[in-house]
Parts: sequence; structure tokens; C-alpha cells
Amino acid sequence: MARTIRDHVSEKLEKNMEDSLREALQGGAETGHEETAADGKQNGSSASRNNSSSDDEADLFTFADYDEAESERAGYTNYSYWGSTVRMFFKDKGAVFCLIVMIAIIAFTIIQPYLPGQRDPYTINTDSELFIPLRNVAPCAEYWFGTNSIGQDLWARIWAGTRTSLFIGFAVAMVEAVVGITMGVLWGYVRKLDFLFTEIYNVLDNIPQTIVLILIAYIMTPSVKTLIFAMSLTGWIGMARFIRNQILIIRDRDYNLASRCLGTPTKRLVFKNLLPYLVSVIMLRMALAIPAAIGNEVFITYIGLGLPATTASLGQLIEDGRQVMMNASQRYQLIFPAVVLSIVTISFYIVGNAFSDAADPKNHR
Repeated sequence: MARTIRDHVSEKLEKNMEDSLREALQGGAETGHEETAADGKQNGSSASRNNSSSDDEADLFTFADYDEAESERAGYTNYSYWGSTVRMFFKDKGAVFCLIVMIAIIAFTIIQPYLPGQRDPYTINTDSELFIPLRNVAPCAEYWFGTNSIGQDLWARIWAGTRTSLFIGFAVAMVEAVVGITMGVLWGYVRKLDFLFTEIYNVLDNIPQTIVLILIAYIMTPSVKTLIFAMSLTGWIGMARFIRNQILIIRDRDYNLASRCLGTPTKRLVFKNLLPYLVSVIMLRMALAIPAAIGNEVFITYIGLGLPATTASLGQLIEDGRQVMMNASQRYQLIFPAVVLSIVTISFYIVGNAFSDAADPKNHR
């Protein structure tokens, strides 16, 4: 009897445990279904948000096409040497003003003979009634700069003389630049020629240029060609010496040694690696060579060994004005050509210095 009651209680407990376990399993399944449904809803909302954001990004951004040429321009800069040089030069207002004056004078000397009402610089003007030369006529409405001692129009002679002097100055500067740069590069780059050029320099540099000008003027017929030849005979040596010194400084730098090791031709190395560094100093020396040549022409004509009286030049006009400068009424014959000469030489000097500073890459930003 006791055993029957114990068995009955055991069966009852086992049945209750099975019912509890079954209910727990059913509750977990329902909870899992609910969580799965919630996760599905969340995933659906996330997917919808991702789709909408993708649509927005598609509207805002587009894929760039691959360009091989543009990919090669990595690290490219829009720096321009000449552009920077021009910008730096035009920041100097004084140099810009002198450049405008210089260009105006050069242009006017060229077009002056073709303007209406201009007189011939070599014609002797005479009185229409008395038929006598109009000597030493003071500046007036008819003769703006007056006339000289033989009746020639000083206005026309000054611009004709400026034309001659500028031509001499530019010609000498070009000869000095071409010969001086060529000889300077050979002198500094080719080591075997150093001794030869050094001896030539020592000989020519110790001869005063004034002596050379006087000797050439005595030996050859006075003319524009004679003056250009005499000034260029020794004028190039200063440019060559300067270029040689600069070449020696930059010849053995690392990038030049690397270029030579890679087999770069000498011509390309000189024009690409060496001369671009010397643009500023070359332009400065050329700009200063022009007023220096005009000054030499004035000097050699002043001492009576320059151009003949049939060729007007600033030197000839200043020499004529010097002879009458003690007479107050005729002093204008010296003042006008001297003023024009001063404006030309000062303008070239200021423009040359300003351009030299602007052409220096160290001043570029």
C-alpha cells in the first residue's frame, strides 16, 4: 500500500515536470519567432535606409574617369619662370615708368622722320626773304629746339642723333652678348681652354679701352661701323670673364654631374642646365652695355675722333654744344642733347637693374 502511494506520487511529479518543460519550450519558441520578426523588421528598415542613402550619394557624387595623361601630371605646378619674372618686374613702379619712357623714345626716334612737318636734319635752313642761313635761332614755335651755328634744325638733328647712338648701343650690346656668352661658356666649361682664354684675357684687359678706340679711329675711316668694331673688339672680354666665373660655380653641381653620367649632350646641358641660371646677369650686363656704348660714342666724338660731321649723333651734338656753352643765348644747343642722353642712359640703367632682380629665381614666390 505504501509502495503504491509512492509510485503514484512519483508519476505525478514526473508528469508535472514534463508539463513545465513543455510549456518552457513553447514559450522560448514564441519568443524566438518574435525576435526573428523584430530583427527582420530592423534589417528591412536598415536596408531601406541604405538604399535611400545610396540613392542620395548617387545624386551627389559621380565616379571620375581614369585619364592616363592626367595621372602623369602628378606633382605638376603652374609655376612659370618668365611669368614670375614679368610679375616681379611690374611691381617696381619706377622701373615700369622708365620702361615706358624708354619705349616711347625708341619708338619716336623710329617714326619721327615720317611724321608731317619734319625737317631734314642735314638741311641748312635759310630766311625766305634774305636767303641767309638761320644761325643760332633760339627755340620758338617754328624751331622747337632752335637751330645750330649753320642753320640746321636742332629738333631733327637730336632725334637723328639719338637714332644713331641707339643703333650703335644695341649693335655693340648684341655683339658683346653673342661673343661674350659663347667664349665665356667655352672658357668655363672646357677645361683645356682655360689657359688659352686666361692669357687672352690678361692681354686685352690690360689695354685701356680708350686707347683702343683712339687707335681704331686713327687707323680706320670714321664711321658707325668703325665705332661698333672698336667698342666690340675688347668689350666682349668682360662678359666672357663674368660668364666663365658663373659657369665654374654651377658646372659641377650634382644635377649637372648626373646629366653627364646619363649621357646628356653637352649642347643640351649648356642650354638647359647652365644658361637659364644666368639669364638675370646676362640681361643686366646687356642693359648696361647699351648706355656704356652710347657714352663711349659721346666721348670719342667729343675729342674729335668719332663720327664725321655729316652723321648726326648725340656725341656730335654735345661736342657742338660744348663749343658755344659759354654763350648764354646758345647754351640750349648743349642742354637739349644732354637731357635726351641722360634720359636714355638712366632709363636703361634702372630698367636693367630692375629686370635683373626680377629674373633672379630667388626673388620669385
